[in-house]
Amino acid sequence: MTTTSRRFPAEWEKQQGILLCFPHNGKDWPGKYEAVKWAFVEFIKKVATYETVFLVVADEKQREKVSELLTMATVNLEQISFIIHKTNRSWMRDSGPIIVKNGNQREALNFNFNGWAKYKNINLDKHVPSKVAENLQLPLTQVTYKGKPVIVEGGAIDVNGRGTLLTSEECLMHPTIQVRNEGFTKEDYEAVFKEYLGITNVIWLGDGIEGDDTHGHIDDLCRFVNEDTIVTIVETNPEDSNYKPLQDNLKRLQNAKLENGQAPVIVTLPMPKRIDFDGLRLPASYANFLILNHCVLVPTFNDANDRVALNILSECFPDREIIGISAIDFIWGFGTLHCLSQQSPE
Repeated sequence: MTTTSRRFPAEWEKQQGILLCFPHNGKDWPGKYEAVKWAFVEFIKKVATYETVFLVVADEKQREKVSELLTMATVNLEQISFIIHKTNRSWMRDSGPIIVKNGNQREALNFNFNGWAKYKNINLDKHVPSKVAENLQLPLTQVTYKGKPVIVEGGAIDVNGRGTLLTSEECLMHPTIQVRNEGFTKEDYEAVFKEYLGITNVIWLGDGIEGDDTHGHIDDLCRFVNEDTIVTIVETNPEDSNYKPLQDNLKRLQNAKLENGQAPVIVTLPMPKRIDFDGLRLPASYANFLILNHCVLVPTFNDANDRVALNILSECFPDREIIGISAIDFIWGFGTLHCLSQQSPE
């Protein structure tokens, strides 16, 4: 194994920009595509206030159309860098490359997106890492282990930039449901995280929230907000199916250690009230926030706890503006702000 000095920077470290993908079809949001288009415009507008948006669009025709929408919403187009590439979906956190530092250089990693081991139509999405790397003029490395491609989505991991990574057993270790890497042990994953992300310490949580199409992504559960502080979501209603798994995750975090042997500071975030739409429970979570250079964008759900979550996060990020973004339309696609984006560190 070649020794590298790779490090996956924490999300709060200085960013070059944010990768987003404007949906060219509404298949992930049946019946809500029009609403989602405008929600996207608003999301792009907020990110573009703080940094560059690398915006994937299907073709020239869509680029013109999207430019018109952005202009109507007074978005500064100088902040938008278009990447022409047709995709199957818009979830850049998972299909896009993970960009790491390797020594003094940046490097894009291709974690071999396979549709969350659930959806077969990924022939366009699997080329997103190479297209983005080419656009950002970064070398692209395919992540492998013992000669085989390794599959991990960006939404399945969260880091503090100092060597500790958060992930969940439900997502990476389930023996039968949405199996990413058959036969992988925790030690196998930890070896991959060490080689490619510079990780020396992994905190394993248990199960994710009900309705999560990805089967347990960490970015709906708990997140680092600084090197030694983790926010984690808790459900206060004991009758809710999320109550027990989230209590279990909280206990695991309370017993966890950081890379330096210290116990992390744990801050709890509430859950919004249950959201159902068209017979399905949706995985609404305040943990799906996106950290930008001078701001944190937080998904809100027209819920009384929106204000509580925003206040808690404003205490976690005293030097950043905290801005709520209505995600009631986004969540019909089973994800919100963090799931749709991927940061490019400077």
